[in-house]
Amino acid sequence: MIVFDLKCADGHVFEAWFRDGETFDAQAAAGEVACPVCGDTAVAKAPMAPNVARKAQAREAERAARKLRALREHVEKTCEHVGERFPEEARKIHHGEVDKRGIYGEASLDEARALNEEGIEFGWLPFGPSHDS
Repeated sequence: MIVFDLKCADGHVFEAWFRDGETFDAQAAAGEVACPVCGDTAVAKAPMAPNVARKAQAREAERAARKLRALREHVEKTCEHVGERFPEEARKIHHGEVDKRGIYGEASLDEARALNEEGIEFGWLPFGPSHDS
């Protein structure tokens, strides 16, 4: 696995993990890598310094991973998973057609852009759906 600093056309810099450089190239060319701030898929590798892991950095990474797990647990416990119906349910809540409640689910980049253009507030979660086996 490799982490790249990426930059969108609007100048937002963010990190993303990939299997290798070729995987990033393929996903970026297919428009599958999007800026978490604005959703732009015109992303490129940003200049980055080599990361030499130190014990303090490893501890910080573990703390960040724990916080991410806690966020996921909180969302799953307090919000309703609506799956691919997320855009539809978000619109219903926004327009007062159903009671206001916390929801989470999936939306395509185009659906997310449409929600944003309609003034419907939502956030990007830094994790995918959980899979129970």
